[in-house]
Amino acid sequence: MADVRNSRARYRRLLRFAARYMAEEWWFELFLPWIGLATSAARGRPARLRRIARNFHTLAVELGGLMIKVGQFMSSRLDVLPPEITKELEGLQDEVPPEEFSGIRALAEAELGVPLEHAYSFFDPAPLAAASLGQAHRARLTPAEAAETGFADVVVKVQRPGIEAIIDVDLAALRRVAGWLNRVKLVSSHVDLPRLVEEFAQTSLEEIDYLHEALNAERFAEEFAGDERVRVPEIAWERLTRRVLTLQDVTAIKINDLAGLRAAGIDPSEVAADFAPVMLDQLFVDGLFHADPHPGNIFVTPLPAGSRTDGRDWALTFVDFGMMGEVPDSLRQGLQRFLIAVASRNGRQLVDSVKGLGVLLPSTDTAELERAMTELFARFGGMGFADLRQLDESELRGFAIEFSDTMRALPFQLPENFLLIIRAISLTSGMCSSLDPEFNIWNAVEPYAARLLRDERGGVVRAFAQETVSIAGIAARLPRRLDDLATRLEDGKLAVATPRLDQRLRQLERTGRRVISAILFAGLLIGGILLRPDDVVFGTVLMVASAVPLLHALFAGMLGPRGPG
Repeated sequence: MADVRNSRARYRRLLRFAARYMAEEWWFELFLPWIGLATSAARGRPARLRRIARNFHTLAVELGGLMIKVGQFMSSRLDVLPPEITKELEGLQDEVPPEEFSGIRALAEAELGVPLEHAYSFFDPAPLAAASLGQAHRARLTPAEAAETGFADVVVKVQRPGIEAIIDVDLAALRRVAGWLNRVKLVSSHVDLPRLVEEFAQTSLEEIDYLHEALNAERFAEEFAGDERVRVPEIAWERLTRRVLTLQDVTAIKINDLAGLRAAGIDPSEVAADFAPVMLDQLFVDGLFHADPHPGNIFVTPLPAGSRTDGRDWALTFVDFGMMGEVPDSLRQGLQRFLIAVASRNGRQLVDSVKGLGVLLPSTDTAELERAMTELFARFGGMGFADLRQLDESELRGFAIEFSDTMRALPFQLPENFLLIIRAISLTSGMCSSLDPEFNIWNAVEPYAARLLRDERGGVVRAFAQETVSIAGIAARLPRRLDDLATRLEDGKLAVATPRLDQRLRQLERTGRRVISAILFAGLLIGGILLRPDDVVFGTVLMVASAVPLLHALFAGMLGPRGPG
C-alpha cells in the first residue's frame, strides 16, 4: 500500500513541476508579448531558463529513476532546446546515493536462486559504481566457475530494487506532459514529443534488461573480433539474469585519466587517434555502435610488449552495453552521403544529405541553413580544438547563437536512433579533444569519405558507361530520325512553311553531334580521374581518349559545311 502511495506522490510531483513551469513559460512567452511586453519578457529569458534547468537538476537528483536519464537526454537535444537549458544539464550524471546493500543482496539472491556466498567466492558490499538504474560490485567467481569461464575477477551489475515500478511511473508522467505540450502548435510544429518519449522509453527499458545488454556485448565483440585496437569483457553466462549481470573485471586506466596514461607510458594523442576511428567504424561501417562512450565506459588497457603489430602496447576496452544504437542500411547510406559532404566542406551537399535523412521536411526552405553551413565550413572547417580556443570569444559566441537560432527556426525532427548517433559523435569529439588539444574531427572524418568515394567509384564509372552507351544510341538514331522527318516533309505528310528548314536541320544535326561529343568528353575525363588512383594505366587511357570528342565538340562547327546564309 505504501508503494502505491509513493508512486502516486511521485507521479503528482512530476506533473506539478511540469505544469508550474509550463504556466510560467505561457505567461512570459505568449501572454506578455500579446499585451506588448515582448522586450521585457525576452530580457529575462536566459536567467529564467537557467533557473528552470537548475530546479530540474535538483529534482532529478532527489528522485533518481528516469529523471536523471531525462536530464541527460535533454542535454543532448541541441536541435530542440535552448543552450541555457542544455548547458545547465550537460554535467548531470548519476548523482544518486548507493542502494542499501541489504536490498541489493536480496534482489541478487532472488534472481540467482542461491545465496551470494554460494554464487561467488567473494562479493564486495561496497559498490564500485552507483547509477540511477542499478549499481556495480566487485566479486570473484567460485574456483569451479572460474576454471570453466577462464577468468575469476568479475563485476556484478545489480538492478536497483523497485526500479521497474519507478520507471513505469516516470514514463506515465512523461507521456502525460508530452501530450500537454503536443497541443501547443509552436511545440508540435518543431518536434513530435510523444514519439520522442516512446523512443526514450524503449531505450530505457532495454537498458535495465541485462540479458539484452549481454547479447549486445556479444554482438559488439563479434564485430571487433580480430581487431587489435578493441577489447570487450566476457560474460559469465551462468550468473546472468535480466536483473543481474556478471562480467569479467576489465577495470584499467580510464580513457580521460591523462596522468594515468602518461604514467603508463601511453601517449594520450595516440589514444585519440585510435578512439575516433574505432567509433566511426561502428557508425559508418558496422551499423552497431556503443551509444554511451563516456569516460566511465571506456578503459585504456596496457598490454604485453609486442601484442599489437602497430607497436602500440595498449587497447581500448569498452564496457556497459546497455545503451546501444543500430543504423539501418538506408540510414547508413544517408550518413555516408552526409560524411562525404562534411569532408568536402560542401554546405549545399550537406543540406541535401540532411533532407535525405529525413531530418528536415522536404518542403523546408533551407536557404538560411545552407548559408549558415557554408559559413561554418569557411570559417571553422579546418580548425581543431586548439585553434578554436585562440579565436575571439565574442566571435565564436556570436556565430554559435546565430547558428543555433537558424537550426531551431527549422522544422527539425530527428529520425529514430539519430539522437544516439549524435550523442555518440559528440562524446567522441569531446573525448578526443580532451586527449589531444590539436585533435581535429574533420581530419578523422576525411579518410572515411575517401574510402566511401573509392567504394563508389566502380558504380560511378558504370553509370557513366551506361550514359555513354545511351548517348551513343541517340547519336546513331539521330540522322535516321532527321532523314525520316525530311522524307515526311517531301511527301507532304508534314506541312511546314519555312524555306530554311533544310539549313536548320543541318545546323541541328551538327549541334546535336557537338553536344554528344561534349558529354562523351566529360564522361571519359571524369571516369579517368576516378579510376586513375586505383588503376593508373586504364585511368590515363580514358583521360587521353577524352581529347578526341573534345576536339570534335570544339571544332566540328568550324570545319563542317555552312550552306547559304
